[in-house]
Amino acid sequence: MTEKPKRLVYFEEWVDPVAEAILAVEPDIDLRRLRYADPRSVNDAALARAHGYQVQARTELQDPWFGDAALISRSPCLLAMSSTGAGYDYIETEACTAAGILVLHQSGSNLEAVAEHALGMMLVLSKRMVIADKMLRRGDAVDRYALQGNDILGKTVGIVGLGLIGRRLATLCGGLFGMRVLAYDPYLDSAEVSARGAEKTTLEALLAQSDFVSVHCPRNAETLNLFRAAEFERMKPTAYFINTARGGIHDEAALAQALVDKRLAGAGIDVFLKEPPPAEHPLLRFDNVIASPHTAGITAEALRQMSAMAAQQWIDVLAGKVPSRLVNPEVWPLYAGRFEQLMGHPPDPLP
Repeated sequence: MTEKPKRLVYFEEWVDPVAEAILAVEPDIDLRRLRYADPRSVNDAALARAHGYQVQARTELQDPWFGDAALISRSPCLLAMSSTGAGYDYIETEACTAAGILVLHQSGSNLEAVAEHALGMMLVLSKRMVIADKMLRRGDAVDRYALQGNDILGKTVGIVGLGLIGRRLATLCGGLFGMRVLAYDPYLDSAEVSARGAEKTTLEALLAQSDFVSVHCPRNAETLNLFRAAEFERMKPTAYFINTARGGIHDEAALAQALVDKRLAGAGIDVFLKEPPPAEHPLLRFDNVIASPHTAGITAEALRQMSAMAAQQWIDVLAGKVPSRLVNPEVWPLYAGRFEQLMGHPPDPLP
């Protein structure tokens, strides 16, 4: 049997088997499943020959198979790494760029799932559903008038990061509930923010005016600990803080203290520094906090789309085409030379 010339590896399984079905019928792609339980020497040998590495999501990914400089040094044929979803902070982009390796992600694949999750948290918090549920399950004496919530109709939502997910949330909040939508995104001008259904403002003004603050920016050097004690102090005491983006964008201890001091009405948290968070995590002790274990983007529809998009990107990349969701376009000159050397023909030029 003739060896397929393009070698793509992944660990354990894709988040949806549709990716394997798509790639299995490609005549020149050798798709190989690796297992964490196999000897390291076996996996290292496979990665040493691989042209592509589909990196499992952070929560499931195990050492020493992170997309870091150490793995790059053991993978001389590697042309590209792809994250499972929209986030790629567990792939060392700078190391990849220095080595001539593309970094890909699947932005937009779970936008509906995450936007709906954030909106769901807004509704559940505002209606005090979880507090009521806990009281009933504990057998507490229930005064239903003491559990009165609020409608979100006409309230103000502040969205931090107006990318694909933030834009979808703006549409849902403005369209379904007639909310005033404020946005803080330093990379977009006022005209573009308006086109995406929001009013551009500063972070300070957004915090002071919003009934809900929802985070939808990536975690990077600019956004790490973007929300500290000072930011929570600027929010209204009747406001709710929601983060479905990445752990580390908010200071967890500062948020817990703000809740202790009743400077916020509550919070909805899908992301933590350590995932899943331990049961004794301070934020999990509050009745007015709803938490989920980084599942905002985990719906059947999102996972299928995520996998299908990743598979198509691999088909394009290994054919020499420019991928649709490239993180580090500055790598292209170095990458193009490596691609031609390994594949025998140059890739398409970068537009």
